[in-house]
Amino acid sequence: MSDTPQPRKKGGLMKLLIPVIGGVVLIGAGAGGGYFAASSGMLGGGAHKPAHDGPQRVERPAGETPHQVDSDGDGQYETSYFELKKEFTSNLMDPNRYIQVGLGVATTYDSKVTEAVEKNDPAIRSAILGVLAEQTAADVATIKGKEALQRRLRGVINETLEAKTGFGGISQVYFTSFVIQ
Repeated sequence: MSDTPQPRKKGGLMKLLIPVIGGVVLIGAGAGGGYFAASSGMLGGGAHKPAHDGPQRVERPAGETPHQVDSDGDGQYETSYFELKKEFTSNLMDPNRYIQVGLGVATTYDSKVTEAVEKNDPAIRSAILGVLAEQTAADVATIKGKEALQRRLRGVINETLEAKTGFGGISQVYFTSFVIQ
C-alpha cells in the first residue's frame, strides 16, 4: 500500500450536471412548443378562434326598408351612429383664425367599432386636431371643402383605429356643429 494520496477525479459533478441541465432544457422547449401548437389550433380538437376577430357587419332584418342607405348604398346593413363627446377646436393655417367642429361617425359594423372609438378617444382626437390644423378658412368655406374634410377625417379616424385595434369600420363622418372664426 502506498501512503501517497490518490488524485481525485476531476469533473465528476460536471459530468452529472450536463445531462441533467440538457434534459431540463429539452423538456422546457418541448412544453413551450406544445403549448404554442395547441394554442394556435395546430393540435387537438379544442375550440378554434374565428378567422376574423374584428367587428362584424350588422345585417338589416329581412323585409325592413331602410330609412337611410349604408355606405355600400344597398341598404343591406344597419347603420349605427356615434357622436364624439367633445367638440374640436383648432387654429387654422390662416393667422388669427380657428375652427370648432362637433363630429359624429357612422358604421355598419357591430358595437366593437364604437367601443374602439371610445377606448382610443385620445389618439383619435389628436389625429383629428392634426388634420384641422392643416386647413385654411378657404379650404372649408364651401360644401366641397367640407365634404373633402369629412373624407379626410374619416380616413384619419380609420387609420388610427387600424393602428390601435387592427380594424377601422367608420363609413362616414358628420359635422354636428361647424364654426370658423
